[in-house]
Amino acid sequence: MINNKEKVYGLLGLTTKSGNIVFGTDACIEKIENKQVKLIIVASDASEKTKKNINFVCDKNSVPIKIFGTIEKLSKAIGKNNKAIIGIKNESLAKEISKIIDGGDIIG
Repeated sequence: MINNKEKVYGLLGLTTKSGNIVFGTDACIEKIENKQVKLIIVASDASEKTKKNINFVCDKNSVPIKIFGTIEKLSKAIGKNNKAIIGIKNESLAKEISKIIDGGDIIG
């Protein structure tokens, strides 16, 4: 049985292949401000400064933010190195990933 964390990593891989992902602090902030990102995922081991900065931008632009996984695991899931912040551009994928991170509850 696949656990929820593995489901999220799998969905991140699919999201990457479909071109609905943006990664890195600067790129994510730009896409948030252009209203192109539906969900931000920040690695739990990202620096406090990074978390604070992205949280501020997400709050200002009403973009949901989730703390999930580690830099190593998130990076591996999207096939990149050292990525602490990932933005999801597709709304249905963002909702599905968010729902799984929250424990599978339906988002209303």
